[in-house]
Amino acid sequence: MAIRLAENNYGKSRVRLLRVTRQPDHHEIKEVTLSIRFEGDFEAAHTAGDNSKILPTDTMKNTVYALAKQYPAEPVEEFALHLAEHFLTYNPQVARVQIDVLEHPWQRIPMNGQPHRSAFLRGSNERRTASVSSARGTVAVRAGIEDLAVLKTTDSAFVGFRRDPYTTLKEASERILSTTIHATWLYLGAEIAYGPAWHNVRKMLLETFAQHESLSLQHTLYAMGEAVLNSFDEISEIHISLPNKHYLLVDLKPFGMDNLHEVFLPTDEPHGLIEATLKKS
Repeated sequence: MAIRLAENNYGKSRVRLLRVTRQPDHHEIKEVTLSIRFEGDFEAAHTAGDNSKILPTDTMKNTVYALAKQYPAEPVEEFALHLAEHFLTYNPQVARVQIDVLEHPWQRIPMNGQPHRSAFLRGSNERRTASVSSARGTVAVRAGIEDLAVLKTTDSAFVGFRRDPYTTLKEASERILSTTIHATWLYLGAEIAYGPAWHNVRKMLLETFAQHESLSLQHTLYAMGEAVLNSFDEISEIHISLPNKHYLLVDLKPFGMDNLHEVFLPTDEPHGLIEATLKKS
């Protein structure tokens, strides 16, 4: 029986980097976690133990730090492009490089109403993401957000849903809507101001979530994606994943009290998960 090597890849995961830029009057920091993956001509390493075309994954890690010294890590998309270009330039055996970047944002600690010049805090679990897939002659750049926690206390309902013998959920014309936004979008073209674009997309997602009169989390997800695609010519598609973080109204009647949508029990598990990809036609 003939056996052949099908798809294969290798790389380095969870490469941690903190980049400090020391300005005369303040410091700037950028913390990221990167993953690097190579696809290409590596069959001999699998079938014959021939490592002559294998760039060590330790070298991949070292390259991250060497290029971080030469290039700023802001914006993360451009840093990922520098890495992909470097690997393709010096490794003809590589057909495609995948670079995934997870940014861990830091904020300056406020001191007497002003941001401290060199002390920072991490205020949330929100992370900025970037992904570059680069082959010879083509490149695809995606950006994104993970764990952007949002909540609204009005303008959210869920009624008219399908019922079966096991359905116990009550209809709600007014409910708390809470989720953590996970979104990735694909850029069109090469001349993109990645930093401003990412902040503007984040702003659009937040504003749409806040203003939308939601009939379901699906309804709000579509409105968020539609707003981004209608507002940014340089974005061709967006994928959004929204877990439905439930806040249950506490029954205060045993204590002789009414609960007029004031007291809730937060629950994390289990939760619904709503996902969709929107594309320009």
